[in-house]
Amino acid sequence: MSEGDCLFCKIAKQEIPAQVVYEDDQLVAIKDIDPVAPVHILLIPKSHRASLNDCSEEDRKLLGDIQLAAVAVAKKLNIAEEGYRLLCNCGPAGGQAVMHVHYHLLGGRDLGWPPG
Repeated sequence: MSEGDCLFCKIAKQEIPAQVVYEDDQLVAIKDIDPVAPVHILLIPKSHRASLNDCSEEDRKLLGDIQLAAVAVAKKLNIAEEGYRLLCNCGPAGGQAVMHVHYHLLGGRDLGWPPG
């Protein structure tokens, strides 16, 4: 899939509407349209990479910034103290449905272990 055809690139460019809960120069965080928990946020880098496997050393700061943004969003949505899960699915067998690296922030209920 090219960047021009990518759903998450279009959301990041505001070509497709979404419920944004956080945005900075590198990423956008939106409410998932098919949530699996009371709080289900997608943290999406504005620059396109198909999966985590496509990230490199140059992406070290971006990947760290995504985690810090997740903490900020968890606090904003009042799930930080109770607990939450931050995950990144990679590839079809890993559960990745949209081929643009993104993280899921889940909370608002007991998430249990193991996942999946």
